[in-house]
Amino acid sequence: MDTNENNGNEKEETQQYAEKAVERIDENGVKFIIYEDNPIELDENAEELDLNHQQLDKIDNFERMQNLRSLCLRWNRIKIIENLQMHITLNELDLYDNQITKIENLSSLINLKVLDLSFNRIREIEGLENLINLEKLFLSSNRITKIANVNHLSNLQMLELGDNKIKTIENIEHLTSLTELYLGKNKVDKIQNLDTLVHLKILSIQNNSLTKIENLNNLMELNELYLSENRITAIENLEGNIILGTLDLSMNNITRIENITHLQNLKELWFNDNQVNDWTNVEILGKMKNLETVYLEHNPISKDSAYRRKIKLILPWITQIDATLAK
Repeated sequence: MDTNENNGNEKEETQQYAEKAVERIDENGVKFIIYEDNPIELDENAEELDLNHQQLDKIDNFERMQNLRSLCLRWNRIKIIENLQMHITLNELDLYDNQITKIENLSSLINLKVLDLSFNRIREIEGLENLINLEKLFLSSNRITKIANVNHLSNLQMLELGDNKIKTIENIEHLTSLTELYLGKNKVDKIQNLDTLVHLKILSIQNNSLTKIENLNNLMELNELYLSENRITAIENLEGNIILGTLDLSMNNITRIENITHLQNLKELWFNDNQVNDWTNVEILGKMKNLETVYLEHNPISKDSAYRRKIKLILPWITQIDATLAK
């Protein structure tokens, strides 16, 4: 094949490629080009469909996929939840990281068990009235200011509301099947209204405005408690949480390690970035024979030149000190 023929083929391919280009304008008025070089081929009988990073701006053309059980549309540009009414077989819907502002048009998805709407622009929890079989709801990194319209979801096991603008823990007392609750990076200033969530195993209220550990005594199945990056000044009110395996109180204003020796199942204690300045506080950990990992760095005691050696003397069975394995 000669050079002219090669050049001719290249020009033809370039022209075909350009014909598939679509000009769009973003929210700032900047124009950009989308090249649809690889058209999406849909299998009408598929039960799972994954269309991540496809620059989709609309949920469309899935009507014939009547067997669809899992639909993943992460990292697109979708603004409206729509055209899903026919997909009553759907168990999982993932719309993580799009441009959605409203939860809507989900009423027919009565078999939905997992819904992920994290990293969108949602301000209000709504439109979930018929989703009574929902087991996992992800709404992190939105603009939600109030917990509402979820109390009827009696089968819900996981609720993720991290990185929003929530001030009060409320309207979840009927979520008695809940085992995991995530409220990190909000504006919560009090632990409350959790008494009925007796099956809760994981509770995360990191990076909020808490000043006190309280109202956890009914959570006797709690295994992991994350309260880092708050304004807590004392360890208290953990008498009922005897099966705790992980306790994270790092980045608070606590000066004493106390009131935890009854937590004989504790394996991990995260206590870095506090104000412990007396080794007698650490010595009480010698009563906790199941402790495997302890974080105490960035406390005044960590400036001691014999810091690690002293911890190992107190806890000879410890396997990890801060981020380093104990040797």
